[in-house]
Amino acid sequence: MRISIFAIALCMLGASVQAEEEKQTRQVFLRPGVLSVEVMHNGKPVKLMRDQNLKNHIVKFFRPTYRGKIQPMHPFAPHAVETIGEWEMIEYLQQKSAGDDSLMIIDSRTPDWVKRGTIPTAVNIPFTEFKTSERAMEIMEDQFNVTIADTWDFSYAKTLVMFCNGIWCPQSPTAIRKLLSMGYPAAKIKYFRGGMQNWSSLGLTVVYPEKK
Repeated sequence: MRISIFAIALCMLGASVQAEEEKQTRQVFLRPGVLSVEVMHNGKPVKLMRDQNLKNHIVKFFRPTYRGKIQPMHPFAPHAVETIGEWEMIEYLQQKSAGDDSLMIIDSRTPDWVKRGTIPTAVNIPFTEFKTSERAMEIMEDQFNVTIADTWDFSYAKTLVMFCNGIWCPQSPTAIRKLLSMGYPAAKIKYFRGGMQNWSSLGLTVVYPEKK
């Protein structure tokens, strides 16, 4: 049986339309079976998910490839600071949102970077705040639950999950090195190396500082 070129063209067009319709209704998951999770930011619930617009692209600000210098996967050796990825970061956000006060998510960037968006649940403590030991001690005592008397007691020190702009950014590594030099336990510091660059490339939810 001879099939006309017209019939073949119609079949191909139908298949193309069906594929396009399926593409437009396809969901973008965090991981298999997980479309979104709820986290808390400044006391308000935030639905954390990937952008569902299939035409979405990484924001223009993070497109340039000339910035910074590549950070090693484990830049703090011999200190055993754990380097984490995006899903581990999401799990820490959930843990913090569930009320774990022994944990802090820290955006180590300066405010001019943060105003472009940050990760939900994060608090901004710029790496510049750790330039002097005196200021670093104040932060550790006031915010990280470190007891400072004759000696420093890190027994109840908070676990710090720190990030900046990404693989090319030195801001969080600079802050982490300062903390390590002052005795902060490496086991209580997590380094999200991908930072905002990777977070944005996956279309994950960002939040913005409240206008004062």
